Amino acid sequence: MKRHLAALGLLMAGTLVLGACKPEDFAGVEQPAPEVAMDKVPADPLHYAARSDGNRMISAIDVTEYHPELLKNEVAFETIEAPGTVVIDTEGPFLYLVQGEGRALRYGIAIGREGFDWKGTGTIARNAKWPTWTPPPEMIEREPHLEKWKGGMPGGETNPLGARALYIYFGGSDSGYRIHGTNQPRSIGYAASSGCFRMINQDVIDLYEKVQRGAKVVVI
Repeated sequence: MKRHLAALGLLMAGTLVLGACKPEDFAGVEQPAPEVAMDKVPADPLHYAARSDGNRMISAIDVTEYHPELLKNEVAFETIEAPGTVVIDTEGPFLYLVQGEGRALRYGIAIGREGFDWKGTGTIARNAKWPTWTPPPEMIEREPHLEKWKGGMPGGETNPLGARALYIYFGGSDSGYRIHGTNQPRSIGYAASSGCFRMINQDVIDLYEKVQRGAKVVVI
């Protein structure tokens, strides 16, 4: 279930240059449409309703503003990976949580823009609710106005990491890459970050509750 990001790159070139996990305004930007999946079970629309999360609120998502393929679905998915594995298809762009018996939960995501994309295998070694965002030194060098957050931006509704973060490690070391929520849900479906994988907050909470620490992550 592939979508060619070459066309997407032409659409985005020169217009949406984003930093890793940084907010950006996507209002009025038409989302590219992935190919339509067959044999799918869509999520209940109530999944994207507003909800309380501790002392914070998760804003409702207007599902009519998204191509249906970018919302949570259960789909047919043949893979050699074990149930519980996270498979990220950067050409989708989709994240699959393998369920076994040829099925997976699939979520639309935002991926790294050109020059920040990557492929490989890692492990979910840490997770966090309403995580702190700390821009790396190289990002601060590119964008000096982020200096004020060098010690970390506290978690909250305006934090670029959104409601949850799952931390990808390579060989026991933090890769710096995350699967995380976002304060800019309209970026979903785009090559928009510096290597992290963004999800709608309702989706990343759903994933957070299902993925075990130590889970394998495969980026293809």
